[in-house]
Amino acid sequence: MSPPDRVGMSPDELKHGLARVCSRAGLGVLAGEPQRLTGGAVMESWRFAAGGEPFVLRRAPSLAFMEGRPYGHSVEAALIEAARAKGVTVPEVVAVLEEADGLGSGFVMRALPGTADPKVILACDDPAGLLKQAARDLARIHSLRQADVPEGVPVMDYRAAIADLKQQFMDAGGDRPIIALGLRWLEDNCPPEVEPVLNHGDYRMGNLLVEGSALAGVLDWEIAHFGDCHEDLAFGCMAVWRFARYDRPALGLGSIEDYIAAYEAEAGVTIDPARFRFWTIYRTVWWALGCLKMAAQWRSGADRMLERVVISRRTSEQELDLLLLLEEASGYGPLMPDLLFRCEWTGGLGEADIAELAIAVSEWLATIKDRMTGHDRFQLAVARNALGIIARDGRGPIDIFNDDLAEYILGRPAAQTLAEDGMLRELRHLAIWKAQSDSPKYPALRAASQKWIGEQ
Repeated sequence: MSPPDRVGMSPDELKHGLARVCSRAGLGVLAGEPQRLTGGAVMESWRFAAGGEPFVLRRAPSLAFMEGRPYGHSVEAALIEAARAKGVTVPEVVAVLEEADGLGSGFVMRALPGTADPKVILACDDPAGLLKQAARDLARIHSLRQADVPEGVPVMDYRAAIADLKQQFMDAGGDRPIIALGLRWLEDNCPPEVEPVLNHGDYRMGNLLVEGSALAGVLDWEIAHFGDCHEDLAFGCMAVWRFARYDRPALGLGSIEDYIAAYEAEAGVTIDPARFRFWTIYRTVWWALGCLKMAAQWRSGADRMLERVVISRRTSEQELDLLLLLEEASGYGPLMPDLLFRCEWTGGLGEADIAELAIAVSEWLATIKDRMTGHDRFQLAVARNALGIIARDGRGPIDIFNDDLAEYILGRPAAQTLAEDGMLRELRHLAIWKAQSDSPKYPALRAASQKWIGEQ
């Protein structure tokens, strides 16, 4: 039996495949219907029961989706087990999928208690205590060296990583000036390499499982690699991973100072603020390009899930954050009250325009929300988000694509570009307008509006 090489599979195919895995791994008889877990920007997760115990299947949406990755799920599973041996709070891997299972690429873990929902976690009773636990587990991950894990886990070459981002940018059109500025800043400010430690690679809110105020599991290890410990620390402090708690920059739980202090106490190292800043900017560029790639994956057919195309429109969030970070690094930030950063629409006459059609469909979808459950309910929310973008674009598309300006920025030092008369004004204008169209509720948008034009 060959594994599926397409997006999704029928419920019967999934159940029969899981039954084969359960039998082979001695997990007991499969019971009930597998339930698709919400979220998951990259891989699918399914919760199921066997032998009276709960498990989670983690799998790729298609075999094509795994092409070009440095390692597969068998190495990821071994990484999780190596981390568990170091005291990291991770689930136990009980089976790695085989071709005969008919489920593609993935593995099965014992289910852990708790939730990964940031909205629930960030409202916990003891965010400060949870932040210390997160710092503790990150320090334990960073205690792993190459001899502790299987072969195939890459070691980051900083310059090569920047060059790869630059190539991704060109492959995506090379026409976003703010990303071009970020890339040039990285080239200008790349630090010397240090002794590599194992980086989780995606250590942030959304990949931490929490029960009450206790860390219950560290999830999603598919981009782990060896590199600078500052990268993992900085990634979790990006604005996008604070969700509604923009005021708590470390994982949405507390201050960066408290997070670093807890990490330093556990790891026995001293964190360098300049390296922390570099990796914050690096991972902001990295995620901006990661969002862009989502649309390419959808177009290729590797994954036709609705989330892909919607996440691609979150690139503008990262451009907004990136410009704020670059300004801070360069000492800029005056108010510009003469600019009007608003997406306004006064309504139309005659037949309904595309914006009104999108709004009408979104309003109808809202009426059936209560009939949806599980992943379907999540997909409905994503669909309404997509319709909102269509409606805002329909009232005046935001033209931020400028390959000539991007090429110009890439060809000169970032500090020189930032100091050029009128450049920041233009880039701020692009960032605000595009984010208002794509993500008007993004918390950093309010912060940027306050900083740049002095209003909420």
